[in-house]
Amino acid sequence: MLLRELDTGVVGAPMAGGPTTPELVAAVGDAGGLGFLAGGYLTAVALAAAIAEVWDATSRPFGVNLFVPEQANAYAVAPGGLSGADRAAAVAAYRERLVADAQAVGVEPGEARPGDDDDWERKVDLVVRERVPVVSFTFGLPDSAVLGALRRSGTETVATVTDLEEARAALGAGVDALCLQGPDGGGHRGTLDPSKQPSALDLVELVAAVRAETDAPLVAAGGISTPEQAARVRKAGADAVQVGTALLLTPEAGTGLAYRRALGDAAYTGTAVTRAYSGRWARGLETDFVRRHDGDAPAAYPEVHHLTVPLRRASAKAERPDLLALWAGTGWRSARAVPAATVVAGLART
Repeated sequence: MLLRELDTGVVGAPMAGGPTTPELVAAVGDAGGLGFLAGGYLTAVALAAAIAEVWDATSRPFGVNLFVPEQANAYAVAPGGLSGADRAAAVAAYRERLVADAQAVGVEPGEARPGDDDDWERKVDLVVRERVPVVSFTFGLPDSAVLGALRRSGTETVATVTDLEEARAALGAGVDALCLQGPDGGGHRGTLDPSKQPSALDLVELVAAVRAETDAPLVAAGGISTPEQAARVRKAGADAVQVGTALLLTPEAGTGLAYRRALGDAAYTGTAVTRAYSGRWARGLETDFVRRHDGDAPAAYPEVHHLTVPLRRASAKAERPDLLALWAGTGWRSARAVPAATVVAGLART
Protein backbone atom coordinates (compact mmCIF):
# COMPACT_ATOMS: atom_id res chain seq x y z
CA MET A 1 0.00 0.00 0.00
CA LEU A 2 1.29 3.41 -1.03
CA LEU A 3 0.48 5.01 2.32
CA ARG A 4 2.93 2.63 3.99
CA GLU A 5 5.67 3.24 1.44
CA LEU A 6 6.06 7.00 1.87
CA ASP A 7 9.61 8.11 2.65
CA THR A 8 8.41 10.49 5.34
CA GLY A 9 5.04 9.13 6.40
CA VAL A 10 3.51 12.58 5.82
CA VAL A 11 0.36 13.38 3.85
CA GLY A 12 -0.58 16.87 2.68
CA ALA A 13 -4.24 17.48 3.45
CA PRO A 14 -6.68 18.36 0.66
CA MET A 15 -7.77 21.91 1.55
CA ALA A 16 -10.68 22.93 -0.65
CA GLY A 17 -11.43 26.49 -1.63
CA GLY A 18 -7.96 27.57 -2.71
CA PRO A 19 -5.17 26.69 -0.24
CA THR A 20 -4.29 23.38 -1.91
CA THR A 21 -2.72 24.00 -5.31
CA PRO A 22 -1.06 21.66 -7.82
CA GLU A 23 2.22 23.30 -6.83
CA LEU A 24 1.67 22.42 -3.18
CA VAL A 25 0.70 18.83 -4.03
CA ALA A 26 3.86 18.42 -6.12
CA ALA A 27 6.05 19.99 -3.44
CA VAL A 28 4.75 17.62 -0.75
CA GLY A 29 5.33 14.66 -3.05
CA ASP A 30 8.82 15.74 -4.05
CA ALA A 31 9.66 16.06 -0.35
CA GLY A 32 8.81 12.39 0.19
CA GLY A 33 5.20 12.79 1.25
CA LEU A 34 1.86 12.33 -0.48
CA GLY A 35 0.06 15.45 -1.62
CA PHE A 36 -3.71 15.51 -2.16
CA LEU A 37 -5.63 17.72 -4.56
CA ALA A 38 -8.89 19.03 -3.12
CA GLY A 39 -11.63 18.13 -5.59
CA GLY A 40 -14.40 19.66 -3.50
CA TYR A 41 -16.10 22.75 -5.01
CA LEU A 42 -14.29 22.25 -8.35
CA THR A 43 -16.01 21.30 -11.58
CA ALA A 44 -14.77 18.16 -13.29
CA VAL A 45 -13.13 20.36 -15.94
CA ALA A 46 -11.23 22.39 -13.32
CA LEU A 47 -10.19 19.24 -11.48
CA ALA A 48 -8.94 17.69 -14.72
CA ALA A 49 -6.77 20.75 -15.32
CA ALA A 50 -5.36 20.54 -11.78
CA ILE A 51 -4.58 16.83 -12.17
CA ALA A 52 -2.77 17.56 -15.43
CA GLU A 53 -0.71 20.23 -13.68
CA VAL A 54 0.38 17.79 -11.00
CA TRP A 55 1.27 15.11 -13.56
CA ASP A 56 3.42 17.73 -15.33
CA ALA A 57 5.05 19.01 -12.14
CA THR A 58 6.17 15.78 -10.49
CA SER A 59 6.81 12.12 -11.09
CA ARG A 60 5.73 11.32 -7.54
CA PRO A 61 2.35 9.74 -6.76
CA PHE A 62 -0.45 11.94 -5.41
CA GLY A 63 -4.06 11.75 -4.38
CA VAL A 64 -7.39 13.44 -5.08
CA ASN A 65 -10.06 14.03 -2.46
CA LEU A 66 -13.75 14.10 -3.41
CA PHE A 67 -16.76 15.25 -1.39
CA VAL A 68 -19.49 12.60 -1.40
CA PRO A 69 -22.88 14.32 -1.90
CA GLU A 70 -25.79 13.28 0.29
CA GLN A 71 -27.61 11.60 -2.59
CA ALA A 72 -24.56 9.37 -3.30
CA ASN A 73 -23.72 8.56 0.32
CA ALA A 74 -23.88 4.81 0.93
CA TYR A 75 -23.53 5.24 4.69
CA ALA A 76 -26.73 4.52 6.62
CA VAL A 77 -27.69 7.98 7.88
CA ALA A 78 -29.75 7.97 11.06
CA PRO A 79 -33.18 9.68 10.88
CA GLY A 80 -33.54 13.02 12.59
CA GLY A 81 -31.84 15.50 10.27
CA LEU A 82 -33.67 18.32 8.51
CA SER A 83 -35.37 17.36 5.27
CA GLY A 84 -37.91 18.56 2.76
CA ALA A 85 -39.88 21.69 3.59
CA ASP A 86 -38.33 22.06 7.06
CA ARG A 87 -34.86 22.15 5.56
CA ALA A 88 -35.83 24.65 2.88
CA ALA A 89 -37.48 26.90 5.47
CA ALA A 90 -34.44 26.80 7.76
CA VAL A 91 -32.13 27.66 4.85
CA ALA A 92 -34.37 30.54 3.76
CA ALA A 93 -34.44 31.92 7.30
CA TYR A 94 -30.65 31.77 7.53
CA ARG A 95 -30.34 33.53 4.19
CA GLU A 96 -32.36 36.44 5.59
CA ARG A 97 -30.03 36.66 8.59
CA LEU A 98 -27.07 37.01 6.23
CA VAL A 99 -28.44 39.93 4.24
CA ALA A 100 -26.92 42.67 6.43
CA ASP A 101 -23.47 41.05 6.40
CA ALA A 102 -23.62 40.60 2.65
CA GLN A 103 -24.71 44.14 1.93
CA ALA A 104 -21.88 45.45 4.11
CA VAL A 105 -19.47 44.12 1.48
CA GLY A 106 -21.63 45.06 -1.49
CA VAL A 107 -23.21 41.71 -2.33
CA GLU A 108 -26.29 39.61 -1.65
CA PRO A 109 -26.34 36.12 -0.13
CA GLY A 110 -26.11 33.36 -2.71
CA GLU A 111 -28.86 31.00 -3.81
CA ALA A 112 -29.16 27.72 -1.92
CA ARG A 113 -28.95 25.31 -4.89
CA PRO A 114 -30.49 22.33 -3.08
CA GLY A 115 -29.50 19.00 -4.53
CA ASP A 116 -26.17 20.23 -5.90
CA ASP A 117 -23.97 17.12 -6.22
CA ASP A 118 -20.60 18.89 -6.70
CA ASP A 119 -20.26 17.35 -10.19
CA TRP A 120 -19.89 13.99 -8.46
CA GLU A 121 -20.38 11.51 -11.31
CA ARG A 122 -18.14 13.34 -13.77
CA LYS A 123 -15.39 13.66 -11.15
CA VAL A 124 -15.59 9.97 -10.32
CA ASP A 125 -15.32 9.15 -14.02
CA LEU A 126 -12.34 11.50 -14.25
CA VAL A 127 -10.28 9.97 -11.43
CA VAL A 128 -11.00 6.47 -12.76
CA ARG A 129 -9.96 7.47 -16.28
CA GLU A 130 -6.84 9.28 -15.07
CA ARG A 131 -5.86 6.35 -12.83
CA VAL A 132 -5.09 8.71 -9.97
CA PRO A 133 -2.89 6.75 -7.53
CA VAL A 134 -5.03 7.44 -4.45
CA VAL A 135 -8.58 8.80 -4.08
CA SER A 136 -10.01 9.77 -0.71
CA PHE A 137 -13.60 10.55 0.20
CA THR A 138 -15.06 13.02 2.69
CA PHE A 139 -18.67 13.50 3.91
CA GLY A 140 -19.77 9.97 3.09
CA LEU A 141 -19.01 6.57 1.61
CA PRO A 142 -19.26 5.87 -2.11
CA ASP A 143 -21.18 2.82 -3.24
CA SER A 144 -19.63 -0.48 -4.27
CA ALA A 145 -19.78 0.41 -7.97
CA VAL A 146 -17.55 3.45 -7.46
CA LEU A 147 -15.10 1.56 -5.26
CA GLY A 148 -15.03 -1.32 -7.74
CA ALA A 149 -14.28 0.97 -10.69
CA LEU A 150 -11.43 2.59 -8.79
CA ARG A 151 -10.04 -0.79 -7.73
CA ARG A 152 -10.03 -2.00 -11.32
CA SER A 153 -8.15 1.14 -12.40
CA GLY A 154 -5.44 0.43 -9.84
CA THR A 155 -6.42 3.28 -7.52
CA GLU A 156 -6.17 2.94 -3.74
CA THR A 157 -9.14 4.34 -1.79
CA VAL A 158 -9.30 6.14 1.56
CA ALA A 159 -12.34 7.13 3.61
CA THR A 160 -12.31 10.03 6.06
CA VAL A 161 -13.89 9.00 9.37
CA THR A 162 -14.22 10.55 12.81
CA ASP A 163 -15.03 7.66 15.15
CA LEU A 164 -14.85 3.89 15.53
CA GLU A 165 -18.36 3.27 14.23
CA GLU A 166 -17.60 5.14 11.01
CA ALA A 167 -14.27 3.33 10.67
CA ARG A 168 -16.03 -0.02 10.86
CA ALA A 169 -18.59 1.06 8.26
CA ALA A 170 -15.91 2.30 5.87
CA LEU A 171 -13.87 -0.88 6.12
CA GLY A 172 -17.04 -2.92 5.65
CA ALA A 173 -17.78 -0.93 2.49
CA GLY A 174 -14.44 -2.01 1.06
CA VAL A 175 -12.11 1.00 1.18
CA ASP A 176 -8.39 0.26 1.33
CA ALA A 177 -7.40 2.70 4.07
CA LEU A 178 -8.74 5.20 6.57
CA CYS A 179 -8.02 8.83 7.36
CA LEU A 180 -8.83 9.15 11.07
CA GLN A 181 -9.80 12.74 11.80
CA GLY A 182 -9.52 14.00 15.35
CA PRO A 183 -11.35 16.98 16.88
CA ASP A 184 -8.44 19.46 16.72
CA GLY A 185 -8.14 19.64 12.93
CA GLY A 186 -8.95 22.69 10.86
CA GLY A 187 -11.65 22.76 8.21
CA HIS A 188 -14.58 20.39 7.88
CA ARG A 189 -15.16 17.44 10.16
CA GLY A 190 -15.63 14.45 7.92
CA THR A 191 -18.62 12.88 9.65
CA LEU A 192 -20.39 10.40 7.40
CA ASP A 193 -23.79 11.54 8.72
CA PRO A 194 -24.26 15.29 8.06
CA SER A 195 -26.54 15.74 11.08
CA LYS A 196 -24.23 13.96 13.49
CA GLN A 197 -22.37 15.70 16.31
CA PRO A 198 -18.67 14.95 15.66
CA SER A 199 -16.81 12.82 18.18
CA ALA A 200 -14.63 14.61 20.73
CA LEU A 201 -12.41 11.54 21.20
CA ASP A 202 -8.72 12.46 21.28
CA LEU A 203 -6.88 11.57 18.07
CA VAL A 204 -4.37 9.30 19.80
CA GLU A 205 -7.21 7.37 21.42
CA LEU A 206 -9.07 7.15 18.11
CA VAL A 207 -6.02 5.77 16.32
CA ALA A 208 -5.39 3.19 19.04
CA ALA A 209 -9.04 2.07 19.05
CA VAL A 210 -9.16 1.61 15.28
CA ARG A 211 -5.73 -0.05 15.12
CA ALA A 212 -6.94 -2.63 17.63
CA GLU A 213 -9.56 -3.75 15.08
CA THR A 214 -7.77 -3.60 11.73
CA ASP A 215 -4.42 -3.89 10.00
CA ALA A 216 -5.51 -1.51 7.21
CA PRO A 217 -3.32 1.56 6.59
CA LEU A 218 -4.27 4.44 8.90
CA VAL A 219 -3.61 8.15 8.40
CA ALA A 220 -3.95 10.31 11.52
CA ALA A 221 -5.25 13.84 10.95
CA GLY A 222 -6.23 16.79 13.08
CA GLY A 223 -4.13 19.30 14.95
CA ILE A 224 -0.75 17.72 14.19
CA SER A 225 1.79 20.52 14.13
CA THR A 226 4.84 19.27 16.06
CA PRO A 227 7.18 16.24 15.81
CA GLU A 228 6.04 15.19 19.28
CA GLN A 229 2.38 15.06 18.22
CA ALA A 230 3.31 13.11 15.10
CA ALA A 231 5.31 10.63 17.17
CA ARG A 232 2.41 10.04 19.54
CA VAL A 233 -0.08 9.09 16.83
CA ARG A 234 2.49 6.91 15.11
CA LYS A 235 3.13 5.09 18.38
CA ALA A 236 -0.63 4.53 18.68
CA GLY A 237 -0.67 2.82 15.30
CA ALA A 238 -0.84 5.43 12.53
CA ASP A 239 1.09 4.66 9.34
CA ALA A 240 1.16 8.33 8.32
CA VAL A 241 0.21 11.77 9.59
CA GLN A 242 -1.80 14.30 7.63
CA VAL A 243 -1.13 18.03 7.91
CA GLY A 244 -3.11 20.94 6.55
CA THR A 245 -2.95 24.01 8.79
CA ALA A 246 0.84 23.71 8.94
CA LEU A 247 0.94 24.15 5.15
CA LEU A 248 -1.32 27.22 4.91
CA LEU A 249 1.51 29.77 5.03
CA THR A 250 3.86 27.93 2.69
CA PRO A 251 4.70 29.76 -0.54
CA GLU A 252 3.25 26.88 -2.57
CA ALA A 253 -0.18 27.19 -0.94
CA GLY A 254 -2.97 29.23 -2.53
CA THR A 255 -3.97 30.80 0.80
CA GLY A 256 -5.24 34.33 0.14
CA LEU A 257 -3.58 37.43 1.53
CA ALA A 258 -6.27 38.26 4.09
CA TYR A 259 -6.29 34.64 5.26
CA ARG A 260 -2.50 34.64 5.66
CA ARG A 261 -2.59 37.87 7.62
CA ALA A 262 -5.32 36.58 9.91
CA LEU A 263 -3.29 33.48 10.82
CA GLY A 264 -0.61 35.77 12.25
CA ASP A 265 -2.96 38.35 13.77
CA ALA A 266 -2.89 38.45 17.57
CA ALA A 267 -6.49 39.68 17.55
CA TYR A 268 -7.58 36.10 16.90
CA THR A 269 -7.28 34.22 20.14
CA GLY A 270 -8.86 30.84 19.43
CA THR A 271 -10.71 28.54 17.11
CA ALA A 272 -14.31 27.38 17.05
CA VAL A 273 -16.26 24.57 15.40
CA THR A 274 -19.20 26.04 13.51
CA ARG A 275 -21.81 25.42 10.83
CA ALA A 276 -22.06 29.13 10.03
CA TYR A 277 -20.16 29.03 6.72
CA SER A 278 -21.22 25.77 5.10
CA GLY A 279 -23.90 23.99 7.10
CA ARG A 280 -21.42 21.30 8.14
CA TRP A 281 -19.27 21.37 11.24
CA ALA A 282 -15.84 22.88 10.59
CA ARG A 283 -13.07 24.40 12.72
CA GLY A 284 -11.63 27.82 12.02
CA LEU A 285 -10.47 31.00 13.71
CA GLU A 286 -13.26 32.42 15.81
CA THR A 287 -14.52 35.57 14.06
CA ASP A 288 -17.31 38.03 14.77
CA PHE A 289 -19.25 36.36 11.95
CA VAL A 290 -19.02 33.02 13.77
CA ARG A 291 -20.12 34.59 17.05
CA ARG A 292 -23.11 36.23 15.36
CA HIS A 293 -24.33 33.25 13.36
CA ASP A 294 -23.08 30.05 14.93
CA GLY A 295 -26.45 29.24 16.45
CA ASP A 296 -28.41 30.24 13.34
CA ALA A 297 -27.01 28.00 10.61
CA PRO A 298 -28.97 24.81 9.93
CA ALA A 299 -27.37 21.43 9.21
CA ALA A 300 -27.84 21.91 5.49
CA TYR A 301 -24.81 21.37 3.28
CA PRO A 302 -24.29 22.40 0.50
CA GLU A 303 -27.09 24.99 0.71
CA VAL A 304 -25.46 27.07 3.46
CA HIS A 305 -22.13 26.89 1.62
CA HIS A 306 -23.74 28.43 -1.45
CA LEU A 307 -25.42 31.14 0.63
CA THR A 308 -22.10 32.35 2.06
CA VAL A 309 -19.90 32.04 -1.05
CA PRO A 310 -20.56 35.64 -2.25
CA LEU A 311 -19.78 37.02 1.23
CA ARG A 312 -16.52 35.12 1.45
CA ARG A 313 -15.44 36.04 -2.07
CA ALA A 314 -16.17 39.73 -1.48
CA SER A 315 -14.26 39.66 1.78
CA ALA A 316 -11.26 38.03 0.10
CA LYS A 317 -11.36 40.46 -2.83
CA ALA A 318 -11.29 43.38 -0.40
CA GLU A 319 -8.34 41.71 1.37
CA ARG A 320 -10.18 41.82 4.68
CA PRO A 321 -10.90 38.74 6.78
CA ASP A 322 -14.26 39.89 8.23
CA LEU A 323 -16.42 37.30 6.48
CA LEU A 324 -13.84 34.72 5.47
CA ALA A 325 -13.97 31.11 6.61
CA LEU A 326 -10.53 31.09 8.23
CA TRP A 327 -10.23 27.33 8.54
CA ALA A 328 -7.47 26.39 10.97
CA GLY A 329 -6.71 23.70 13.50
CA THR A 330 -5.92 24.23 17.16
CA GLY A 331 -2.19 24.34 16.35
CA TRP A 332 -2.48 27.28 13.95
CA ARG A 333 0.05 29.33 15.88
CA SER A 334 2.73 26.87 14.76
CA ALA A 335 2.17 27.59 11.04
CA ARG A 336 5.19 29.24 9.42
CA ALA A 337 5.94 30.85 6.06
CA VAL A 338 8.46 28.18 5.04
CA PRO A 339 8.61 25.88 2.02
CA ALA A 340 6.32 22.85 2.09
CA ALA A 341 9.39 20.60 2.03
CA THR A 342 10.44 22.08 5.38
CA VAL A 343 7.06 21.28 6.92
CA VAL A 344 7.19 17.72 5.62
CA ALA A 345 10.75 17.19 6.87
CA GLY A 346 9.84 18.51 10.30
CA LEU A 347 7.08 15.90 10.73
CA ALA A 348 8.80 12.99 8.96
CA ARG A 349 9.09 9.65 10.70
CA THR A 350 12.49 9.06 12.30
